Amino acid sequence: MSTDNPESYMSRLADGIEAVQLSGASALLEEASEALDNQDTSLDEMRCLVSELTGALRDVLRIATSRGHLRATSDPSESAY
Repeated sequence: MSTDNPESYMSRLADGIEAVQLSGASALLEEASEALDNQDTSLDEMRCLVSELTGALRDVLRIATSRGHLRATSDPSESAY
């Protein structure tokens, strides 16, 4: 699967999926902040939240790694970091 062309169907599909994942991570971060401020949040709720945050962080790292790789391969004079 090649996504070298940013206008290709696969690139747009990947961009859409990444946008949904990043939006979900943002909403989850807000939820986590509220849960931490709420002294009534149960241990089970916190465990569930940590599990969801772990998945969201995994997605965000995958996106960042992918974007860094794409940036490095599209312009060799620029560092991915």
